[in-house]
Amino acid sequence: MSLNQILLIGNAGRDAELRYTQNGAAVANFSMAVNRRYQVRDETREDTEWFNVAAWERQAEWVSESVKRGTRVFVDGRLSTREYTSGNGEMRVSLEVNARRVIPLTVRGNGNDEDGERERYPRRDDDESTSDEPATTVVAEDTPHPTDETDDLENLPW
Repeated sequence: MSLNQILLIGNAGRDAELRYTQNGAAVANFSMAVNRRYQVRDETREDTEWFNVAAWERQAEWVSESVKRGTRVFVDGRLSTREYTSGNGEMRVSLEVNARRVIPLTVRGNGNDEDGERERYPRRDDDESTSDEPATTVVAEDTPHPTDETDDLENLPW
């Protein structure tokens, strides 16, 4: 048995960009920063890791409209490597997260929802879930804005 899964909570570093492959598949790319705070003696330090995220198909179109710079997001996906040739001819390898789900944690309301729910967040078309639940996650409008990383865990869909 093998498993390749990565779960991230962080902030989008740039607006998601939507493109289409030669085969017509939609792909949205954005970067995200994941911070880690820790103590060294009396000093609080913070490290930031950057990840490149790719969302595909229906989710890509939704992500391109919804994920803007600074949006706090939860990403569930798999880590993959991509080889490319740099501008000076060197072969390089880049890590990328292929998102299965992207869920914004930043509360944003448009005031048009009568039932107090925000829009639904689609999963990838190839989601292997076998439950009878709908392939969407609903986040309540009155969900408090996370104040630190511990609060983020309470806003996750499980």
